Formats: sequence, structure tokens, C-alpha cells
Amino acid sequence: MKQFLPLALALFCLSPIAIRELHAADAIQLDSNENIFDVLAAINAAGYDEGIDLPDNSPLRKQLREFLAKQDIPVLPELKRFYKRHQQKTGVQDLSQYLSYALSVTHGPDFTWRTRDVEVPPDALGLTEFTPLLTRFYREANLAEIWKRSQPAFDKEIDRYHSPVSSMTSAVDGYLRVPAGGYLGRGFRLYLDLLGAPEQIQTRNYGDDAFVIATPSEQARIFDIRHAYLHFEIDPIVIKYGMDLQQHQDLLNVVQNAPMEDAFKNDFVLLATESLIKAVETRLDKNPAGIQQAAKQGYILAPYFAEQLPVFEKQPQGLRFYMEEMSALIDTKREMARVKTIKFDAAPAVRLGRQVTVATPKPVLSPSGQTLEKAEDYYTARNLEDAKKLYLKSLEQNGAPEEHAQAWYGLARISVLQNQPDAATKLFEKTLDASPDPPTKAWSLVYLARLARAGGDPEGAAKYYKEALSVKGASEKALAAAQTESSK
Repeated sequence: MKQFLPLALALFCLSPIAIRELHAADAIQLDSNENIFDVLAAINAAGYDEGIDLPDNSPLRKQLREFLAKQDIPVLPELKRFYKRHQQKTGVQDLSQYLSYALSVTHGPDFTWRTRDVEVPPDALGLTEFTPLLTRFYREANLAEIWKRSQPAFDKEIDRYHSPVSSMTSAVDGYLRVPAGGYLGRGFRLYLDLLGAPEQIQTRNYGDDAFVIATPSEQARIFDIRHAYLHFEIDPIVIKYGMDLQQHQDLLNVVQNAPMEDAFKNDFVLLATESLIKAVETRLDKNPAGIQQAAKQGYILAPYFAEQLPVFEKQPQGLRFYMEEMSALIDTKREMARVKTIKFDAAPAVRLGRQVTVATPKPVLSPSGQTLEKAEDYYTARNLEDAKKLYLKSLEQNGAPEEHAQAWYGLARISVLQNQPDAATKLFEKTLDASPDPPTKAWSLVYLARLARAGGDPEGAAKYYKEALSVKGASEKALAAAQTESSK
């Protein structure tokens, strides 16, 4: 009698990409980035001199500038005029816009927008006219070859960061009791930039992905990188309870004179998230004095979370589940009384190499969306029966069509894991009928292709792979899976 692999195993044996997609740890990357290199090489040649005499500069920056200065690059005069017209008030702001641009475009030499214009970050969109100049510079300076010759310098820096970053992420994930890399489909990318002014950590949160760019520094700025990683892990957890937290938004009235950024004074979910992160940092660093420092800056829930975290540490649940209890126990009157004992600082605390953060706003979830997030938690923990109940519940609640599509998608994946190919096929088809977002649509088509192939229907598989590759806005992993698997 012919033996078959269990369905779930068969579907994930199709390609290395399909297997890697299951491992959340692969969502964490430490690397260099060719786009950032190309863009920074261009502006260094065009007049970006910020911090050029500081001792923490990478030797590569000086070597590159000297090399480019000796080359015949016809576009350089135009590039210099463009750079001067778009120069910002500070070097940090100046670099920031070009980093946003580098993360928003495809690889050279074309450097086209990765998404629709309306989805491009505003500071990057302001550099639209930079693209034809950069394309010419890329070709005339032969940046592709320079990038290859620069790899030893980047490899050395990556080696320096690897151990402390790995230890940091393990410590954070262990403390929060979350899977390494957070939610499936999200990514944390740490890029080392050797051509920018030293001692900067800049972060970007675009959709489900977090990007951290670290410029040269004598000591790896692990505290600041960890802060960004804590946001990566904690933000989606807190957002799930956004509607519950907003019941306490009267507390925003008492922080208007605090020295923190205005965004925290106008959004209670942001304030709660930052307060929780401050509290976690003090626990990780064994620095209880940091709680009052955070409160004086305006993060008024830091003391509350500092009281709750020792309780969290003694019970078995991960933060994804325990956050519901912590948010439910917030007492507005009690916190109002606590704030009256706090004297806010006159000025914001300043850290060397302070982060520049550019984030896309996170919406407060609908009832269906909140239930869906909890279902995803159970699915990630492979508590499939409880996940199934919550996916079904989310379908009965008010929510956007793409949220209901996500629920069908969750039920379909459970059917895959439970070796039910016919049910899985029908549920993925329901997903496609329910107006899914592009990433969910593309992955549903990939799964349908795998199911068709496992069921002995190569023509059907080819059709689904082709459709997946045509989905605009699909995740890079879904497209890579479709491309690789369809060629086998």
C-alpha cells in the first residue's frame, strides 16, 4: 500500500523557503543593506559631511569619499545641487529622509517605489526627483562593484554585533515569554550603516516590519536597539487591547505639561505601550530607579506596570495572554492620584545617539480584530482548538472584510495542521472570496497550490502559483515561496 506523508508535513517539505517561513527566529535579521549603501554613497559624494571628523566614523566612509572624489562622475554637479536644495536643519534629519527613501525603493539601478505612491513615507516621497540622479550615479560610479568590494568591512561589523544582539533578543523573548521574532509574518531588520554620521540609531515601522539602522559607534548601542526590539514585540500585544485601554484616556489630560513627545500626549495606547516598555527595561536592567525617571518624563503608567511585572514573572502565561489582565486592572482614579505626586521634568531626557523613529499609525482594532489577535496567539502556541473557537467567534463580530478573511485563513491553516486537505481547500477558497489583504491572498494561493500538488494536480498547482505571483502587495516571502516552488 502506498504511504503518504501527513498533509502538514508534505506541504512544508516543498521548498526550503516554505520551511523557513515557519521559523519565527528567521524574522530577526542582522545585516548590511545595499540600498542604504548606494543612497549614502551618493549623498556623501554630494555634500553630506555631518560628523565626518568624529573618531567613531568607519574607515570605509573616508575611503569611499576619497575614491569617489577621484572619479569622473558626470551626474555629480546635479546631485550636489539636489542635495543642497533638500538639506535639512540638522544632520540627523538630513540622514533620516534618505534612510526612509532607501527602505522605500527597489534595488538599483532602477530604484522604483516598492509600493503605491500614496503608501510611501512622506519624507521619502519628498525625494522623488532623487531617483533619476541616483540611477545615473549608480551606473557612472559603478556602485555595484564598490558594494562588493566593501563587504569585508560590513562582515567585520556584523560579527561585532552578532553576539550582543543575539543575547539581547533571547533575553527579551525569554522575559516576555513570546516566540522568537514575535508574530508570524512580521520582521525585525537591524541594518548596519557604515557611511552615516556616528552614534545614531534610527528606526522605522512600516506595516508589519520594523527596521533599525545603526551607524558606527565605539560600543554597540544595544540599549537603543533593545528598545526598538521591545517595541517590535510589545506593540502588537498592547494594540490588541486598545479599545479597553482607551477607557482610561482621561489620564492624557494630566500629561500635557510633560517633556515627552506630543504623540504620547495625544494617544493613550502609545503612552501605555511606552510606559510598559520603560517598566520592562527597568526589570531587565535591575534598575528600579528608572521607573521614577520614566514617570517624571510623562510615562505615568510605568509605576503601575512596574507593580504588575513581578506578578507576571511568577505566573506561567506569556505577555500576550497576561496583558489582558494587566489592562483590565488599571484604575483611572488611582493613577490620577499617583500622578499628583509626580513632578514632571522641565526638559526631555537626552541619550547620545538618540533614536529617530518614523512609524505608520496603528489603528485601534475592531471587536473582530481583537478576537482575531487572540486567536493568532493560540494558533502560534499550537492550541488549535481554542484558536478555532476564536476564529469562528471573530466571524460573528463586527469587523472589516479583510479581518473576516483572516479568520477564514486561520481556520484553513488549522485544517492543514490537522491533516484535513478537503476542508483546508474549501477554507482557503472562502478566504479568497472574503476580500483578503494582499499578503493573506498571496499566502492562501500558495497554500492552495501546495494542496493541489499534494493531491496530484500539478496543473492546478501551477495555476495557483501564477496567481500568487501576480498579487500586488504580497509579502516577499510569499512571492519567493511561489517562485521557488513553481519552478520545481
